[in-house]
Amino acid sequence: MSFTFQARQLADVRGVRVPSGTLPLLRELVHGHTGMFYDDQRMDVLADRLTPLAIARGFDSLLDYYYLLKYDANAEDEWARAIDALSVQETYFWREVDQVHALTRGMLPRVAASRRPVRIWSLPCSTGEEPLSLAIALTEAGWFSRASIEIHAADASQAALERARAGKYGARAFRQLPEDLREKYFSHDAPRGEWTISRAIHDRVTSWTRLNAAQRADLEALRGADVIFCRNMFIYFQESTIRRVVDGFADLMASPGFLCVGAAESLLRLTTRFDLQEIEGAYVYVRS
Repeated sequence: MSFTFQARQLADVRGVRVPSGTLPLLRELVHGHTGMFYDDQRMDVLADRLTPLAIARGFDSLLDYYYLLKYDANAEDEWARAIDALSVQETYFWREVDQVHALTRGMLPRVAASRRPVRIWSLPCSTGEEPLSLAIALTEAGWFSRASIEIHAADASQAALERARAGKYGARAFRQLPEDLREKYFSHDAPRGEWTISRAIHDRVTSWTRLNAAQRADLEALRGADVIFCRNMFIYFQESTIRRVVDGFADLMASPGFLCVGAAESLLRLTTRFDLQEIEGAYVYVRS
């Protein structure tokens, strides 16, 4: 079964037509705006996630939704909803924690001597587990009493940011965080089955910002960043998009600047602007 038939069959069940050629058009539009790329085997996923938005707009065709995203004067409002629908918000506390420890033990000693604030960015921050993990680790290591540190969190999804600002999490978010740290920094609401981050830790995150890494104008917010945690975003990008984003990081970061990517991601063939180094047992890209 071809991807076109799969997607059309899925959409037809919901009463939305998929005229011939619509899905490739949507794919290229989404790719250009967000950096996310849906290959032929995942076109049905693209249709499945955007079809409810077309229905909500009263459309009976995904082609009409394409025209809305591409040409409507208020398209940016709709893009916010589309990005929410397309975003993968799967993360947890203490994920790939070797890089978090490398931050407290190796990266910060190299940049904290400057008088200006140390600027750390978490992008994409999803629902907040990563920047809050950084805040916990830095608190445990005593860094906030030794240096001026800013933690900035950003994501393209407004829905994810709203959940991050709320600071409430279910049990799945804690599958790696040591229990003593959960007890120390979270309060438990047993009837609701959720944990709330302490206000003191949540306030360590200086800003929660909606930011689309595929748009160079948005990346300007990262100017002067000392450390960027950009983990598990590039797995959704094509190489050309990764190069463009990484070049943007290199243009904007301080020197030395440290870039942490996911364990499944490699920049070795894609850039010469960062050197891969081992820092305190973790692999980190350092701005050349």
